[in-house]
Amino acid sequence: QLNDLVIQMMETELGGEQVYRTAIACAINPDLKKEWEEYLEETLTHQKVVRGLCDTLGLSPDTQTPTRQVVKHIGESLVKAMQMAQKGADPAAAQLVAAECVVHAETKDHANWELLGKVAEAATGDLGKALKAAARRSEKGGNRHWRIARRAAARGHAVTPGHMSAVVHAGMTAAMAAGIRYNNNSC
Repeated sequence: QLNDLVIQMMETELGGEQVYRTAIACAINPDLKKEWEEYLEETLTHQKVVRGLCDTLGLSPDTQTPTRQVVKHIGESLVKAMQMAQKGADPAAAQLVAAECVVHAETKDHANWELLGKVAEAATGDLGKALKAAARRSEKGGNRHWRIARRAAARGHAVTPGHMSAVVHAGMTAAMAAGIRYNNNSC
């Protein structure tokens, strides 16, 4: 199961790179674009970390599994959704779709790293050290990405008020998927 998790993580990070590259192309807000450019760089760093885990486990980072194919399909679907939105006449709507896609991608990424952290807590020996080191390298950036991605999607309503229900729905979906209790009063 650890091997499968690491292979899923590899695909999540590779797909995350494509999600961020496409989201950056959709961004009209310069601050949001800059933020996503920073996250793209961190995602590239995460790819290196996961490649290191693959080496430690004796796995090829290109190993194909059924679960990896599902992760790849979801990532490609997020990219396609943003590309479809870009073809529309409303750049603000495309930016909002991009923010929602980033939330979805970051939710999976966050779950992967959190699960790896749990495995690392129980692991011992050289493997335990490698897992703990990888989890520590992600803690700072990964959790921050996820929280800020959710806020960015929520901020989208300031740019396009007509899309507020979609933003609320995306935020609630991401929060529920991550096990966060949604409180109607917090809006």
